[in-house]
Amino acid sequence: MANTQGLQSQIDHLRLEVQSLKQQKGAEEITVGNYLLTRLAQLGVTDMFGLPGDFNLGFLDLVEDHPTIEWVGNCNELNAAYAADGYARVKAGSLGVVLTTFGVGELSATNGIAGAFSEMVPVLHVVGVPSTNQQKTKPMLHHTLGDGRFDAYATAAAQFSVYQALLENKDEAPAKIDRALTECITQVRPVYLTLPTDLVYQKISSERLQIPLTPNLPLNDPQTEEYVLELIEERVKEAEGDVIVLIDACVIRHGVKDEVKALLEATGFPVYSTPMGKTAIDESYGRYGGIYVGSITAPEIKEKVESAKLILSIGALLSDFNTGNFTYKIPTRRNIELHSTHTKVQYGTFDGIHMKYLLPKLTERLKSFHSIGSQLVVPKFVKEVPHEDTPIITHAWFWPRFGRFFQPKDVIVTETGTANFGILDIPLPPQSVLVSQILWGSIGWSVGSCLGAALGARDIGLGRVILFVGDGSLNHSHASSWSQAHLVVLNNKGYSIERYIHGKHRKYNDIVEWRWTDLVKTLGDLDGSASQSYTVTNKQEMDELLNDPEFAAANKFQLVEVLMEALDAPRALEAQAEMTGAGNAYASKQ
Repeated sequence: MANTQGLQSQIDHLRLEVQSLKQQKGAEEITVGNYLLTRLAQLGVTDMFGLPGDFNLGFLDLVEDHPTIEWVGNCNELNAAYAADGYARVKAGSLGVVLTTFGVGELSATNGIAGAFSEMVPVLHVVGVPSTNQQKTKPMLHHTLGDGRFDAYATAAAQFSVYQALLENKDEAPAKIDRALTECITQVRPVYLTLPTDLVYQKISSERLQIPLTPNLPLNDPQTEEYVLELIEERVKEAEGDVIVLIDACVIRHGVKDEVKALLEATGFPVYSTPMGKTAIDESYGRYGGIYVGSITAPEIKEKVESAKLILSIGALLSDFNTGNFTYKIPTRRNIELHSTHTKVQYGTFDGIHMKYLLPKLTERLKSFHSIGSQLVVPKFVKEVPHEDTPIITHAWFWPRFGRFFQPKDVIVTETGTANFGILDIPLPPQSVLVSQILWGSIGWSVGSCLGAALGARDIGLGRVILFVGDGSLNHSHASSWSQAHLVVLNNKGYSIERYIHGKHRKYNDIVEWRWTDLVKTLGDLDGSASQSYTVTNKQEMDELLNDPEFAAANKFQLVEVLMEALDAPRALEAQAEMTGAGNAYASKQ
């Protein structure tokens, strides 16, 4: 099936190349702006995030009038980029879109775009720019640097995007737009597209729109692929079927969740996840054993992973916070890695052997090991609510207790720091989706991302959206647009992860106390009819709220402020922060 899809993709791309060479006559005409919007609609985009600016207003008229794409205005460009990121993470197979204006607007979005690049999220950044004539004559326009360098921002954008489509004339526009979108969905990373004011309404042929855009992933070389399959099968035989599967972020990012599920069901091999791979497989699956994070891993999980004779690692992204500060105990001779661009079998690397096409064939090769793989012991992935003799809400109690509140198809968004680590050991229900930013780790990302995640979840029939964010992080991006969601504010009086890394008692890790329960009314719900806010100070109040059917129904936006101790944190965060702090150069000066 995967090879058939790949072949069809190759055919479509050849057709587009031929179309570029043909003289297009007689086809219905369409404006450049609407050509772009039609392509986005074909790729499943229903929402565009951003802010108006004088260089994108003409294009915004087309967006606002479009029958299927909604304009979602944001309070600033950074939150708009965050929202596009969250939308793309939840709506697999589509992409996020953020629209800004030249210079001041696009640079404000850069942190959000860089995060999407780092974490491999497909986002299109559309920038309304001065006319083609102004770019040639270089007058001292507003939003420029005043030195005639109109290309400075595109140069900066090239550092955080895999392709830059700088539209200069109408004839090249369709091919450049198609190339940008194809690169975006193939490499699952941001692309940058400039839209000059004088090109938006120029007419072009619509003929290319008849050919769909699909990921342009080259087929695996048949002979090399066959050799790799034989090699992996031999290693599994040598290991006598004592194999565990370790899934990571790129299983989600590169769209191989179904292929991985088929492999697991066919072989019965135990499966574990990294933090960035959490919910790549349903955590209710009987052969799922939990999260592996190197030295931070729970002992029973750590023993099973590190003692296996062979580890089949799929979509690995070996960052510090994803590996327990690089403390994996997996020797290369016992490790096989499947990636989006290559495959590694022990010490050998095979470039161009993509996991998307390899996995179905590997499943066929390894299904005979099911009788062995299905007998390998997998620790039960559960987390009981501990009994504590204090009414104070601790992290050790809070996360397992909230775990009982989650429902199938929930979308759970966690903020950098406390929430990212607190959620790791909590089993999530079937078809739920965890959205987190562990590699880039931009404080405040989760709030803007939650808006995009909620809109993406609505489109594909997912359930409630629940955001966990610390008070320090919410300080950064509180003015993001609100959606119908649960917002859980962990009020622990400042920056917890920074406290544990360095400066536990320093004032720079404190923040000014805010009245969080008044926030939503201040930011738009003036009469309080569309939202409800709560403050919980102890376990009993938390229990009562989580047991309230009206609260669980999520019929309106609900903000919950949870008061916690400043020097309390999840187990995994304390361990990771200690290693991170020890690794920083200034630690030696203490």
